Amino acid sequence: MATPCAAATTSSAVAGGASAAFAPRLSTSPFALRSCSTVLPRLPPRALPSPSLKLASDASRLSSFHVRASSSEETPGAPEVGELFEDLKEKWDAIEDKTTVLLYGGGAVAAVWVSSIVVGAINSVPLLPKIMELVGLGYTGWFVYRYLLFKSGRKQLAEEIEALKKQITGT
Repeated sequence: MATPCAAATTSSAVAGGASAAFAPRLSTSPFALRSCSTVLPRLPPRALPSPSLKLASDASRLSSFHVRASSSEETPGAPEVGELFEDLKEKWDAIEDKTTVLLYGGGAVAAVWVSSIVVGAINSVPLLPKIMELVGLGYTGWFVYRYLLFKSGRKQLAEEIEALKKQITGT
């Protein structure tokens, strides 16, 4: 009597003289599997990159860098925290209509919150986020073609930006 593994590797004669390999249904009993493991060669273990090896190679590479931090009083680029608060207090005191500034700030926070809710609702609708991505890609392509690709378009964009700056600053 042949084992299931041996039966799977033998070929049988078919009508007409042709031979074909038939794979019978193998038993799932542990004994049948043990007999197959002695016949079939074992595969080598899968070589996975070890995270500890990767970290060790990164650490040895980074250990060649030496960093030295120092503090000096002559750093002109870094403002003091107290100086920053003093500037903010002076600007806040210079504002005459503080309620309007607070209303605009609150409105901006509310607008960001509502837009976050709208974007979340749009993302929950199937297929609509992909359509919005296509619209965004199309608009980006049009903007590049219209304003960035040619010199005349770049010049027009720079003029429009300058006009907007003047309109905002009021000069």
